Amino acid sequence: MAIDDASHRIIADLLASRTGQQLTENRRWRVSTALSGLFREIGIENVDQLACMLERPGEYRLATRVVEALLNNETYFFRDHVYFNTLANTVLPELAEKRASSRKLTIWSAGCSTGQEVLSLAMLFAEQAGRWQDWTIEIVGTDISGKAIEQAQSGVYSQFEIQRGISVAQMLNFFSEAQGGWKVCDKIKAMTRFERQNILDFPPKPGRFDLVLCRNVLLYFAPETRRSAFDKLASGLASDGLLMLGAGETVVGQTDRFEPSGHGSALYCPKIGQATARKSIESILRPAAATG
Repeated sequence: MAIDDASHRIIADLLASRTGQQLTENRRWRVSTALSGLFREIGIENVDQLACMLERPGEYRLATRVVEALLNNETYFFRDHVYFNTLANTVLPELAEKRASSRKLTIWSAGCSTGQEVLSLAMLFAEQAGRWQDWTIEIVGTDISGKAIEQAQSGVYSQFEIQRGISVAQMLNFFSEAQGGWKVCDKIKAMTRFERQNILDFPPKPGRFDLVLCRNVLLYFAPETRRSAFDKLASGLASDGLLMLGAGETVVGQTDRFEPSGHGSALYCPKIGQATARKSIESILRPAAATG
């Protein structure tokens, strides 16, 4: 194996071990570009030199910086408008009926990057203030990138980031000028919470969500890792909740924890599989067996 291939294997193994993501051949081209800024900072020129440094003991911090640089944090406000239209006009009204007694909704954005998806959801609720009056809305965003979560928690976005997906009216209603760009207003921020977390870990609190968004994240996982991710997403979703995936993602042939919901190609609902049914039967039979 040539040193170039060996170097890329070291980088790929690091990314997989830290995040579960695969650095497949069709993503290999972007490695040097993604790491170019880091190369300049530490005074090296290529992946081979970086791989040698990573092989030295005690380079955990450098390894973390490499992983952060390789993560795809591409996002913007109201990304894929048709999805947000479906949420605003179909999904959220349906959930409102289901949760009318508690008047509480919890939403999890898994792989939220720098927070634009979470804030877009919060703006949907703010723009329908009459419908959601006296409701408790909690939107939790998680991402494995510490750098991305730091920005999400700050709520500050550059002029370029603001202009990607937000109208002038939304900018003026929900953001104010701040040092370094535009800062999200308090009424939007109050609905949100951001945490650094791997999607392969346990779901964040409250642990059972009415709606989970995991868009354009699972594309980068190997099949076995993807199945594990689906298991975690299922464990974090209410039995009558909904999962939204990205346009290029599906549960079909990937997991037995979900099935199409009937709300469009991107939305799925929990599926009661044979294992769950078997546990239910066992729980019914157990008392009778105990008395025998």
